[in-house]
Amino acid sequence: MPEPASVAAVLAFGANLGERAQTIRDAATELASSPGIISVRLSSLLESVAVTPAGPSPEEPAYLNAVALVQTTLTPRQLLQTALRIEQQFGRVRTQRWAARTLDIDIVAFADVRVSEPDLVVPHPQAAHRLFVLSPWLELDPEATLAGVGRVADIAAALTATETREAEVAR
Repeated sequence: MPEPASVAAVLAFGANLGERAQTIRDAATELASSPGIISVRLSSLLESVAVTPAGPSPEEPAYLNAVALVQTTLTPRQLLQTALRIEQQFGRVRTQRWAARTLDIDIVAFADVRVSEPDLVVPHPQAAHRLFVLSPWLELDPEATLAGVGRVADIAAALTATETREAEVAR
């Protein structure tokens, strides 16, 4: 029986509690050893301010973020189940949305597949608004595109320009 075809997926990792860097690296290693995962390439780590429902919050513990490019034979649902298992393995407790956490793993993109289910939306609906996702993704794939939105480099440049203008106005 032929091996199922693999697809490229993009996962975002974040942590703002505990040993953040070690947790992200160990979670990527755990992901790489999971059934259905062929390869994992992890970006550099990037620190970012915590984002809450009210917006950025410097009072909350800062996040470390990374992006992984993954080759997988899993479906988006199976990849989500794998990510949730790894989050739980590293102490993730879901008490409230956007709360501080030991580990968060989001599916940012899954080839050009689009999914819209109550617990799984691909591409990630906030990806185009998060430089802490776009920048590490570009580090790994300068030609990346976000399905339905466009080239990641163009999205990141526009977001950077907007943030720069807002910072200048705030001065």
